[in-house]
Amino acid sequence: MLEELKKKVYEANMLLPKYGLVTFTWGNVSAIDREKGLFVIKPSGVPYETMTADDMVVMDMEGNRVEGRCKPSSDTPTHLELYKAFSSIGGIVHTHSSYATSWAQAGRDIPCYGTTHADYIYGEVPCARCLDRDEIESAYEENTGRLIVSLFKERNKDPMAVPAVLCKNHGPFAWGKDADEAVHNAVVLEEVAKMAYRAEIINPRIMPAPSELQDKHYFRKHGANAYYGQ
Repeated sequence: MLEELKKKVYEANMLLPKYGLVTFTWGNVSAIDREKGLFVIKPSGVPYETMTADDMVVMDMEGNRVEGRCKPSSDTPTHLELYKAFSSIGGIVHTHSSYATSWAQAGRDIPCYGTTHADYIYGEVPCARCLDRDEIESAYEENTGRLIVSLFKERNKDPMAVPAVLCKNHGPFAWGKDADEAVHNAVVLEEVAKMAYRAEIINPRIMPAPSELQDKHYFRKHGANAYYGQ
């Protein structure tokens, strides 16, 4: 079932260690088949060194395992909430990449300080609040997803224009139209987190890039009037 999607999700998961986004098994990638109402996700706690495409787990939109000999990632309910809320999302990545996670642990948005950030992410990367005791103890991973969804609605953010989020005291999630784009955005997120951290050390009084510069760089790559690339 979904053999091609399982292969793509496996390959996307294997990109996480390649790009230095995960330590041990601290990460996962999923992708969804909207027509079939099923998504594929990495198994829980399986080392990347031994993982195969056959280990990928197929889930339905009610959170039931449809196929797979392994248990799905413990973050599966978070992925499911994002897929249910945002129909434009086709793939999701969660990591504990060090720079993005440092911003998450600090509970701070990542401001847009330059054009590298603006090329891919429209405005700041938002940081959600920490879950309260009841949210943690009742349905932690599901409530993490719901919190991300409510944050984007409160801030009126388009998840495809801002394809990443930080969860306070936890770490980052990123997404895209498919698994490959989600990984790409996770790599971008880690790089802009690193640059923003260094920029604040070099100039503690730094301000975000001018809005007109942010707009120029984002919209030359995205939208109806984009002209970057072939």
